[in-house]
Amino acid sequence: MSAAFLSDVELGRRYPSDKVLAAMARVLGTTVSDLRKHDTRPPVEDLKRMAAANPAYGLALRRIVDRRVTPEELTKLAEKERGHQEK
Repeated sequence: MSAAFLSDVELGRRYPSDKVLAAMARVLGTTVSDLRKHDTRPPVEDLKRMAAANPAYGLALRRIVDRRVTPEELTKLAEKERGHQEK
């Protein structure tokens, strides 16, 4: 892997294949799962599956878009909910 490729991955301009991601995890002494946590791409396919399985997700996502909820607001809400679940 070139330094330029790694830089592009770090900046979210390129995404490694599963094989390359596994090699990166091995060299870094971590897991593929841990590296995937840093993937900045939206989980579009996951969102589509969730909305298809439960229409309430689609409605909730539509409300988020319509109300122009910011990423910061969503993150804050998710962290708040995580705190409630851990109690």
